[in-house]
Amino acid sequence: MDPIAAAERLGPILPWLDLFGIAVFAATGALAAARRGQTLVTLTFFALITGVGGGTTRDLLIGAPVFWVHDPSVAGLCLGIALAMWFTPHRWWTSNVFDWLDAAGLAAYAAFGAAKALSYGIPPIPAVLMGTLTACAGGIIRDLLAGEPSILMRPELYVTAGALAAVLQVALTLAGMPTFIAGLIAATAGFSLRGAAIYWKLGLPAYRTPT
Repeated sequence: MDPIAAAERLGPILPWLDLFGIAVFAATGALAAARRGQTLVTLTFFALITGVGGGTTRDLLIGAPVFWVHDPSVAGLCLGIALAMWFTPHRWWTSNVFDWLDAAGLAAYAAFGAAKALSYGIPPIPAVLMGTLTACAGGIIRDLLAGEPSILMRPELYVTAGALAAVLQVALTLAGMPTFIAGLIAATAGFSLRGAAIYWKLGLPAYRTPT
């Protein structure tokens, strides 16, 4: 798929959803390092790897040019986020703020990831998986580097919220809705589900070992 044609399919607005997801995930990565008293270099590394980790994995799998290698503004955005975290008071960044930032990035990135996969001719089901992967991979890498239990190993609704956003993005786009409107609806739905899980501690039932 021609990258220019794929970009035209995404339209002029949806990439802003991508930048929003990158910025928010970069913030969670920098915050994970800041809460452990790390250096500015480490904050910057965490911001970059968390911000672009999911999108890099997606682009490699769908045969697209790795987005941040060809767009210097992305690395600059992650650096700016890390600097902002470095110079702001620690009391601003509570665990609750971290969770809500992560929820916003998850939903936005899932919607954009699914839309980009569709724009490269990926079939619907793999496109949903690419959207979900885009949303979750960066956070998984962040948790592994920070020594935190991966979100995949907890029963709370996280991947499910990303999957919901990706499913809606694909379904609404295939139904003929403009891509950017589908993206806004999908991201809102994913964020709402993740927000409900944070607020009410919702989770999926865990596998029960037979007694």
